[in-house]
Amino acid sequence: MLIITVGATDSFNEESQAFVQEGGTVLQLEHSLVSLSKWEEIHEKAFLGASTKTPEELVSYVRCMLLPPFPPEEIFLKLSKENVEEINAYINRRMTATTFYDASGSPKTSETITSELIYYWMTVFQIPFECEHWHLNRLFTLIRICNIKQQKPKKMSRAEIAARNRELNAQRKREMGTSG
Repeated sequence: MLIITVGATDSFNEESQAFVQEGGTVLQLEHSLVSLSKWEEIHEKAFLGASTKTPEELVSYVRCMLLPPFPPEEIFLKLSKENVEEINAYINRRMTATTFYDASGSPKTSETITSELIYYWMTVFQIPFECEHWHLNRLFTLIRICNIKQQKPKKMSRAEIAARNRELNAQRKREMGTSG
């Protein structure tokens, strides 16, 4: 969940010698399958994918992300550039420590991902519907793990193993700041 303050003013507190925010409205936002479903119900098109969204559609998604208590509609006119950047950063966060090794040449799907397809995946993998409130990227990670664990392991060629080891060693060298 993301908590932001919209419409606050900055002022300088002489006593504490620090800038403080005054006023504004606190919004609680959730980038989840529920939010996605609400948006797709309103706009009748897929939210995820390559299609560009109008500014009105993006503000509509922020409305769909809202958790109670709901503020007056005019609060959305007060969204600052910093608020929008914070919302985008929250939406794009991984929200998990899980990482994946993507073998080059792994197939990418051109399938349009809608909320109903995600619910289907949840049903197939027996993921409880309480997870519809998780951050969407975390839910996608769980779905991907379920998919990987159900597949038979693919044997890697010697060249693929060597390439992966080189990549891992280079990554470790960067992380540790060493040369070997």
